[in-house]
Amino acid sequence: MQQVRILIACGSGIATSTVAQERVKEILKKEGIPAVITKGTVGQVHNLQDGVDVILLTTRYNKPLDKPVVSVFGLISGINEEQTAQDVVDACRRVLDENKES
Repeated sequence: MQQVRILIACGSGIATSTVAQERVKEILKKEGIPAVITKGTVGQVHNLQDGVDVILLTTRYNKPLDKPVVSVFGLISGINEEQTAQDVVDACRRVLDENKES
């Protein structure tokens, strides 16, 4: 079974990305979406993007990227948490669907 490769990045690569990682694991498990999650800092995002399918950020990142990007701060703050979770699921499903076609 194919897995979605996810990068979760925050300012330090430790604090909020760890919280977001646990929430994303729960969300994807509930939805039956297999994933491999890597954590990093926003400074590493550009260099790490080639090894992942989706980038989840807990902070702002204004440079262009080649992969789908979802802001997951809502999973930490609780603001628009349901919509944020749905955005993560949608991005991961799009990747899986695209990979089925290729």
